[in-house]
Amino acid sequence: QLQLAESGGGVVQPGGSLRLSCAASGVTLGYYSIGWFRQAPGKEREAVSCFSGSDKSTYYEDIVRGRFTISRDSAKNTVYLQMNSLQPEDTGVYYCAAGPPGLCSRKRQANYWGQGTEVTVSS
Repeated sequence: QLQLAESGGGVVQPGGSLRLSCAASGVTLGYYSIGWFRQAPGKEREAVSCFSGSDKSTYYEDIVRGRFTISRDSAKNTVYLQMNSLQPEDTGVYYCAAGPPGLCSRKRQANYWGQGTEVTVSS
C-alpha cells in the first residue's frame, strides 16, 4: 500500500525559499499523480500544484504559478515542491496526495494522503 510522508516545512522569512519533499513508500509512484495541497488557519484546503503520472505534465494554481515548481525524482520515488518568493499568505499546512490518472485534471480524487508539513512565513 502506498504511503506518503511530507517533510521540509519550517519557518522562513518573506521572500525566502523552501523545498518540500513527498516521499512515497510501499509502491512505486509510476502512473500515480501527485498533488500538493495546503490549508491555512481558518481557510479551506486548496490545491496548489500537481504532477501528472500519466503524461508527466505539471499544473499550478494561479496564486503560486511562477514561484513554485513541482518535480518528481523517480529514482527516489519522491515528489518535490520548490517554493520561492514565499509570502505570509503561503503559510499553512502542506499536504501531498496521490491519485490515479485524472487527479490533476480533477476527474479523479486522491486516494492517499500524507500527514502534512507546516510552513510558516513570517518576519
